Amino acid sequence: MTSDREPATSSEPGLAEILGGRSGAVDAAVPVVAFVVVWLSTDAAGVGSSIRWAAGAAVLAAAVVAGIRLARGDRPRAVLLGLLGVAAAAAVALYTGRAEDFFLLQIVSNMASALVWAVSIVIRWPLLGLVVGGLLGQRTRWRGDPDLVRGYQRASWAWVAQYAVRLAVFLPLYAADQVVWLGIARAVVSPGLVALSVLVSWPLLRTALPADHPGIRHPR
Repeated sequence: MTSDREPATSSEPGLAEILGGRSGAVDAAVPVVAFVVVWLSTDAAGVGSSIRWAAGAAVLAAAVVAGIRLARGDRPRAVLLGLLGVAAAAAVALYTGRAEDFFLLQIVSNMASALVWAVSIVIRWPLLGLVVGGLLGQRTRWRGDPDLVRGYQRASWAWVAQYAVRLAVFLPLYAADQVVWLGIARAVVSPGLVALSVLVSWPLLRTALPADHPGIRHPR
């Protein structure tokens, strides 16, 4: 008989891997830290074009991180997207001449993500189901299981909530031009919220399934 708890052990590492895990959180934080540190130091020293120096440092840090990720076997597409994201953020800051705009694309992305996750729940195509289904090789077979659909809908609200919390933190800091605190929030708060969402998603999903359900690996 398949244990009701068996899928938890099997699926949790997969979810963490999809999200990049601890190393992914560190990788994403490095260019942000480089940008803030270089901007703060050059601005305080009165060095001209502090944003250019900071943008260059962020892109350079992202390139180094990309090289390390490729060397350890990460998917080239994911590595390239991460590098392009940093380059785009740096380009926005250079274009506007405002250091806080380095975080603008991240804020817009959080808004869009919150909306997309919420809509996916309403239309009964919860994104968490698509992620887990792809990870487990099920594609969309889980959609034929009403219990799993309901479970993925419930668990997906944790991800909507974490994007809402990010915006509640980022928007006031952005409006107040708090570059340093934006960097701290991006490097610390965002990874923490992702980790919390991974932690919370599983019990929300599991408790939505009836006691006799074979688990997420076995849609019925």
